[in-house]
Amino acid sequence: MLTERLKKRLDKDRPMTTITLRIPVDVVDALKEIAPHKGLAGYQTLLKSYISEGLRRDENQYSSNASLRLINALRKRGVPESVLEEAARELEAA
Repeated sequence: MLTERLKKRLDKDRPMTTITLRIPVDVVDALKEIAPHKGLAGYQTLLKSYISEGLRRDENQYSSNASLRLINALRKRGVPESVLEEAARELEAA
């Protein structure tokens, strides 16, 4: 079960914007050093990865959707995806 928000994030052709971000030189140097070790093309990709990871974690933590949090917890505990999808459909229909 993918939420609409997650489906949009997985779209490779979604709109992008350019931002300016002031980051200390030593941090950029560290990102450049680590990126290849993680199999990434460059430091900007690594930075976007870090932002995405933190955003997903915070969205999960601050989400008021208790049923989504429950489904994610059950998924982590090995409940089959088909069961989770059926439960999600029932929740949406209710």
